[in-house]
Amino acid sequence: MATDTSTTSSPRKYAGLGLHVLMAGLSLGMIVPFIWMVLTSLKSLPELGNPGWMPGEFRWHNYLDVFAEIPFLRFMVNSFVVAGWVTALQVLTSSMAAYSFSRLEWPGRDRVFFLYLGTMMLPGLVMLIPNFENMVKFQLVDTYLGLILPAAFSAFGTFLLRQFMMGIPKSLDEAAEMDGASKWQIFWDVVLPLSRPGLVTLAIFTFIGNFQSFFWPLVMTKSVDKYTLPVGLLFFDTERGQATHLLMAGVTMSVVPLIIVFVLLQRQLIRGIQLGGVKG
Repeated sequence: MATDTSTTSSPRKYAGLGLHVLMAGLSLGMIVPFIWMVLTSLKSLPELGNPGWMPGEFRWHNYLDVFAEIPFLRFMVNSFVVAGWVTALQVLTSSMAAYSFSRLEWPGRDRVFFLYLGTMMLPGLVMLIPNFENMVKFQLVDTYLGLILPAAFSAFGTFLLRQFMMGIPKSLDEAAEMDGASKWQIFWDVVLPLSRPGLVTLAIFTFIGNFQSFFWPLVMTKSVDKYTLPVGLLFFDTERGQATHLLMAGVTMSVVPLIIVFVLLQRQLIRGIQLGGVKG
């Protein structure tokens, strides 16, 4: 007796169509603010109060005015330096901690890990004042080192890489030990290369998060030449008024490097998230 496959396939077809419509709606909701930002960056200052999104005249020179009004390149370089160093240090410290928590046996390891993981429950603003007091004691206020060090350690990064390393067969460690490899050699030559998708995923999240960081640089920096890009863009919001069109132009240019990083590394990012979910 033949079964009618059309009746069983129809619900699946409609469910798939509904899912695509939902995803398209969510994607549109995320793109709309970006479109508004770009169109606003091309308006003149008097046009900002007018209804409608489209500018009467596309003022591309607004982007050149940003460089004339503020040291935009200096702020951009500061953001790259801080985000780059934080990313490198956080990947290194998180991978070393993850190796200890996943591959080495020592008393109280799991309890310490869960205690360390508990720090993720603390909001960043709660730790702002203690971190700032420590920076004052070590005389690191208004320095690049003060911007970098507090963000060089991450419980989330340690958790993420621990999940990857736990999925690597421990027989590889035993084989390396039989060949005379030390713990450090096993970590550097065996475990770390096999954790590359997780390392890339953590690096992307860390770089984007720190490149856009606002509160900590705002508190830590006093000299204009130390300002990162999010803090430097505050020059367009003063007591004399808001230059929203120039602010949007600056924000648009600040987003471009992040888009480039994501596009170049999106395959590694997706692979890292998938492998982390399977191994976790």
